Amino acid sequence: MIAEPDHDPAPQPFAAHEPARRNGSIVLVLLVAFAIVAVAVALMTIGRSQAQPYILGLLALLAMVGLFNLFAFAAGIIRFADRAADDPVMSRIADHAYDGLAVTDSRGHVVYSNAAYLALTGAATAQDARPVERVFIGNPDVSEAVFRLLKAAREGKRQQEEVRIAGSDGSQGRWLRMRVRPLGASKREAKYAVWSIADITRDRERQEDVFQELQHAIEYLDHAPCGFFSVNAGGDLVYVNATLANWLDHDLAEIGNGGLKLTDIVSGDGASLLTSIVAVPGEVKTEVFDIDLRMRGGKTMPVRLYHKLAFGADGVPGASRTLVISRARDEHSDPQRAAEVRFMRFFDHTPMAIATVDRAGEVVRANARYAKLAQGLNSEGASGKSIFRAVNPRDRHLLIAAINQAAEGQGDIAPVEALLDGPKERWGQFFVTAVEENERETEAAIVYLLETTERRTLENQINQSQKMDMVGQLAGGIAHDFNNVLSAIMMANDFLLNAHKPTDPSFQDIMQIKQNATRAATLVRQLLAFSRRQTLRPQVLDLGDALSDLTMLLRRLIGEKVKLDLVHGRDLWPVKVDVSQFEQVIVNLAVNARDAMPDGGKLTVRTANVTTEESGQLAYKGMPAADYVRIDVADTGTGIPADIVDKIFEPFFSTKEVGKGTGLGLSTVYGIVKQTGGFVYVDSEADKGTSFHIFLPRHHAEQEVQPEPAAVKAAPEETKPRADLTGQGTILLVEDEEGLRSLNARGLRSRGYSVIEASNGIEAMEALEEKNGAVDLVVSDVVMPEMDGPTLLREMRIRNPNLKIIFVSGYAEEAFDKSLPENEQFAFLAKPFALSALIAKVKETMAPS
Repeated sequence: MIAEPDHDPAPQPFAAHEPARRNGSIVLVLLVAFAIVAVAVALMTIGRSQAQPYILGLLALLAMVGLFNLFAFAAGIIRFADRAADDPVMSRIADHAYDGLAVTDSRGHVVYSNAAYLALTGAATAQDARPVERVFIGNPDVSEAVFRLLKAAREGKRQQEEVRIAGSDGSQGRWLRMRVRPLGASKREAKYAVWSIADITRDRERQEDVFQELQHAIEYLDHAPCGFFSVNAGGDLVYVNATLANWLDHDLAEIGNGGLKLTDIVSGDGASLLTSIVAVPGEVKTEVFDIDLRMRGGKTMPVRLYHKLAFGADGVPGASRTLVISRARDEHSDPQRAAEVRFMRFFDHTPMAIATVDRAGEVVRANARYAKLAQGLNSEGASGKSIFRAVNPRDRHLLIAAINQAAEGQGDIAPVEALLDGPKERWGQFFVTAVEENERETEAAIVYLLETTERRTLENQINQSQKMDMVGQLAGGIAHDFNNVLSAIMMANDFLLNAHKPTDPSFQDIMQIKQNATRAATLVRQLLAFSRRQTLRPQVLDLGDALSDLTMLLRRLIGEKVKLDLVHGRDLWPVKVDVSQFEQVIVNLAVNARDAMPDGGKLTVRTANVTTEESGQLAYKGMPAADYVRIDVADTGTGIPADIVDKIFEPFFSTKEVGKGTGLGLSTVYGIVKQTGGFVYVDSEADKGTSFHIFLPRHHAEQEVQPEPAAVKAAPEETKPRADLTGQGTILLVEDEEGLRSLNARGLRSRGYSVIEASNGIEAMEALEEKNGAVDLVVSDVVMPEMDGPTLLREMRIRNPNLKIIFVSGYAEEAFDKSLPENEQFAFLAKPFALSALIAKVKETMAPS
């Protein structure tokens, strides 16, 4: 506590421990110099011998004076005057400053203080000036602040504190702002600390008055009968008054701390209306919106918003000032207003975008759905912009024509399907209707917009899937019929080879027939692969090992100009695939990549595991979330044009020159991956390259029951006898192709078997009845008229459960396996086959088990 200053004149500034400053005089300097010169002249006139004692005495006197001055300067009694320090302007600034100033040395003694310091610290005279810590000693309200200031002074730092001093007579007291800093940066100046004390009582009183007024204003605003909120450009609510928070059942503590966004309290797409105001730099706009707010529990309440928004010079909006008027009571008190509220709810919550436009296509009014849709397009807002900007220039004329018809009052305007403008491909269907004639000055038409992007995407996917299925069925049917022809050719060719020796002139021609038939059989297998009707022999496989085994083959295929980069994923899951077919997939993709890089490039084959969560986040259509092993085959070639990328998996589609490709490479890839249960997708960009992404389902070992391995004794290779393909027994041969049936029967008879021929299942049953079931083996086609192979098997097993049967077909075994009873035993031989393959399968099946 300190004494209050009296009203006597302010004490004069005082510098402790310093002698009074004297002003120097040039006249005194000149007089001393003149006297010394006069003495020297006088001594010269009296003669050398007489003047010598006087000269020595004068020099001794001057030496004593000089020596005394040196000791006085060293002791600090005499100083050289600092002319800058004696500047009257600078000294008056400090002496008459409004804030109290004091300088203390390293021992805490006051070496300078101005009049304001003396007045603020209650010093009556200059000799009473005390350092700050002694002035406020014993005052508990100030002691901690003074301690922090003293610590900063000792450490040569700056510090500021504001303290309240109680009055000595019970008055209100004062507020003081105290600062401390070092005098300068040099070592000598750092020993001194500069203290300043300012009376800030009036400033604090004004601040408290402003704070109280602000508190009253906030209290009035919080408890006003209407709601109020402020939202920033990022959609965060920075302020909500208590009334609105109470309406919405929200805690005020959640608001203003990033707890709520505008979309959290606005129902439906209403938030899009508030963000759709067109920015005009430097202007302030106020718009009126009728929307629904959403309460914490999910209920809604109708309100009218007066939304005020100020835009900066750069067009960036500031925080809004939004007044909220509840219209919930209007639904009960005023039927007309209740109808208006119901209409606005219907208008804003309809799933269709609605806007009214003038003749030029400018949007006059729009609902929330249109505002949200417009923000996702190139249009900058829902209101005040042309609706034509929402449509791609390619289809814009269609909407212009429809609105012109509405402006002329025409009805039954056909819907307009148009491509919407924007970074992504989006489609919309516009329904345009005319307004009443007396309203056409401001509004020419009502436009209803329904986005059809998802519907068109789904339709395209269904159409593509149906097309691929139809082409697959066609290819499978052709392959089946062609297999029968090839089987007959290959069987007859085997008979010719058996009848001719290698030295015969026609032997080479027969071998040429065999090679071309084998090549044709390969094309048929590719067709069956696309139609997913080929026979697969899947086995559990580590893709890393399989790809490593393919490395040498791939390098030879792609040549030296193309660099192969194989990137293996860690700990790859096992998959169950047909090894040869999987290799065919990789080879086909590698060959296509090589052809796309005629000048060289890089081919990358990368593998990785894809978890269920990761696959669910991928944007690939039609692939369910599950565990997959992913294989990426990427090249740096010419890429695939966007207009044909949807056709690359179709059979016989090729961009290569005639004779350089069959068009079955990628269709084979597609069919093999699909039949394996996987998925294949392509990403390509012209002149940058193409990437194929294959996803194969993860194989779980527990899904299968591993059969016990049978002990097999391998015969020594040097004593391995040639296979004996002859045999005995009765075989019932069922084949609807007469030429193929006769060739097969001939081949079997030539090996010692008795053959009964039948053209379909009914004839086969009749033949079985005639033999009383005495048949050792049935060799039957699968697809036949009147009675197919699976039906024939079921009928025969009723009569003879132990009857052995071999099915031959150009389709995959799985194509008819599902139509048979569970665990039904049979053998299978895929068409086309050579005579030796048929005989070997018959021998194997008839062998006693």
